[in-house]
Amino acid sequence: MSSDQKNGKQSTNDDLYASNDLSVSLPKSRIPETEHDPRHAYAAVRDELMLDGNSRQNLATFCQTWVEPEIEQLMTDCIGKNMVDKDEYPQTAEIEERCVHMLAHLWNSPAGDSTVGTSTVGSSEAAMLGGLAMKRRWEAKRKAAGKSTDKPNLITGPVQICWHKFTRYWDIEHREIPMEAGRQLMTPEEVLSRCDENTIGVVPTMGVTFTCQYEPVKAVAEALDQLQADKGLDIPIHVDGASGGFIAPFCAPQLEWDFTIPRVKSINTSGHKFGLSPLGVGWVVWREMEDLPEDLVFWVNYLGGNMRDIALNFSRPGGQVVCQYYNFLRLGMDGYKKVHSACYDTAEYLASELKKFDLFEMIYDGDRSVGIPALCWKLKEGTDPGFTLYGLAERLNARGWQVPAYSLPANQESVVIQRILVRHGVSRDLASLLIKDIQAAIEHFQLHPEPKHIAEEHNSGFHH
Repeated sequence: MSSDQKNGKQSTNDDLYASNDLSVSLPKSRIPETEHDPRHAYAAVRDELMLDGNSRQNLATFCQTWVEPEIEQLMTDCIGKNMVDKDEYPQTAEIEERCVHMLAHLWNSPAGDSTVGTSTVGSSEAAMLGGLAMKRRWEAKRKAAGKSTDKPNLITGPVQICWHKFTRYWDIEHREIPMEAGRQLMTPEEVLSRCDENTIGVVPTMGVTFTCQYEPVKAVAEALDQLQADKGLDIPIHVDGASGGFIAPFCAPQLEWDFTIPRVKSINTSGHKFGLSPLGVGWVVWREMEDLPEDLVFWVNYLGGNMRDIALNFSRPGGQVVCQYYNFLRLGMDGYKKVHSACYDTAEYLASELKKFDLFEMIYDGDRSVGIPALCWKLKEGTDPGFTLYGLAERLNARGWQVPAYSLPANQESVVIQRILVRHGVSRDLASLLIKDIQAAIEHFQLHPEPKHIAEEHNSGFHH
């Protein structure tokens, strides 16, 4: 036995999986007493990550799962950069400001290069900042008029959880417009029926989570214009453009939804969705400086210099912001249009192939004029294919695909649908393989129908 082995050390020539470190199960609940060889620790963690799903096959997520090698290198280059420390990393701060101005021009801000905005860790934080600005503006107006500020409300269509978090965390009544048979989106009529003097704002969504369609921003704005003319209520709009904010300008330029509409005061979007950046970046832009209340701006001097900070989070990585700028330079307007158009083409292909099974009713088929690159469907009424959409989702999962099945929100909880997001990296070839796996799953259920009690259990709750 060598002296190193006697001292508990190992030779660098030892086989990785014959090492002392990897000959036992590694700690799961307590920090180990002793250190481990970095090669061994890395191998152990890497091996555990093999148990995760393949993100490229995750067709449930809106988030980007494929990036160019140059983006991976930029993320490595920026691993030590703290986005909030603008004095230490002034060029990263400059890049953030450029991105804000580029988005402002993309969304037709009248303020142009003087538009105010910020990066965030995602579109949820960006949405909350937009919501907070509406609440503060409403409070200021109420206080100036000598009125109470204790009963604010916010009007949305069917929204994802970030808006439920916002209204709960900041004690705001959430007037969420429920779905009805034949209507799955916000409408001007439904908005007006919920407006009053305590409404801090209205939030249409450009790409509703459940059905992926655009809500009618312009029509809602026109209805609110008329409401102001009739009753004097001046209610602003914040557009949740988490997905559509990076799609509509390139693929539906005729659509009016952004700062071309005077009532739109702020827009949030997600850089790590159809902005094509790595996970961890969102954006919020206000129409003009006056639309961002001063009490949401903090000035920080203890990092060196006196820096403006507009965020719920503080320290956060700068790499994703840098990669957003890289994408703007790399792709330009033409490139973004090309990438997203390819995604729409694949979504339309998937929809056309699914229709051939004659089992599914398309709710949204990827029409680029009314929604994002995606599709969703339900089982045709009166059919008994031997499976539920939940069962189909589980069968596809056995092949690695994440194709979520879920019930719609109020008041359409009895309707179960299935959805596919077509992101950059979901190629036509992958789509054709998915169709083959769906066909194989259907053939399996023809031979082995779901037992009735399992189908009933599937339909008894929310599965997503």
